[in-house]
Amino acid sequence: MNLEQLRGFVEIAEVGTFTRAADRLHLAQPSLSRQISTLERELGSDLFHRARGHITLTAAGETLLPYARRILADADAVRREMAEIAGLRRGRVRLGAPPSLCASLVTEVVSAFHTSYPGIELEITERGSRGLTAALAEGALDLALVTSSGPGAAAQASLERLSLHTEVLLTEELVVVSSAAEPVLTGGSSIALAQVARLPLIAFPRSYDLRATTDAAFAAAGCEPSIIVEGPEMDTVLRFVERGMGVAVVPDMVRLGRPGLRAMPLTPPGMTRTVLLAHRADVRPSRAAAALRAAIVSTADELAASGAFVTRA
Repeated sequence: MNLEQLRGFVEIAEVGTFTRAADRLHLAQPSLSRQISTLERELGSDLFHRARGHITLTAAGETLLPYARRILADADAVRREMAEIAGLRRGRVRLGAPPSLCASLVTEVVSAFHTSYPGIELEITERGSRGLTAALAEGALDLALVTSSGPGAAAQASLERLSLHTEVLLTEELVVVSSAAEPVLTGGSSIALAQVARLPLIAFPRSYDLRATTDAAFAAAGCEPSIIVEGPEMDTVLRFVERGMGVAVVPDMVRLGRPGLRAMPLTPPGMTRTVLLAHRADVRPSRAAAALRAAIVSTADELAASGAFVTRA
């Protein structure tokens, strides 16, 4: 007994003739007839009453039919599941994230994900949150990590209006980083923005969401920062700070794997940002994308459990 025989049997039972069943299965009628004859010999029973122009099931055929349908359904399910598993051995997932997350959380996620799924290609797009949500809505990304300086619920509502499904991933504090080789910035446990404004500051490009957040905070505090270098990308900013050229206001997570940096919290209320994970609400993520999402959530949980850098939402 094989699946082709069972498929032919079920098709004949449903359409009532060998000719129509053969057409639907794209087989020659003699080939289908031979399959059924072989199946009947193997089972030791006739499955059809063959009257001229009229085919009906025998008692054996009636008994076999539900089993045959179940076997074929199970076989299709196995094929789908195996195809999905194969999709986790091969394939591609497109993830977008802001530069600050590419230098921290994404690095940790990609390392863990590649260990588990070495055959899946990850395409990382580095862009500001507004550009990422547009790319996600257009279908250019499968998943995106986006940030908001406001409450997570407000950011979710804004993204959901773009037909994006979101989940608040974590809350991250913005800190002032300096070179670990230099003296501590203040004698206290935190530093005020007015004090930061008097230090040589390395500033991000004006296109960065982070730059807009810090500019607004300095303006609200009634002070103007002393910018000595403006416009480099995240990695360059951190290298400048490590060399002792100045300080920078950054998300706390970027200190991951950088022992050359020292962080000082901002005086309360300080500044925080919310990190959200988003995908299109009208598109079901592939298994590979779902596996990457699970890796992102797991990494966020591990960082929060460590008691450093972030608070899990």
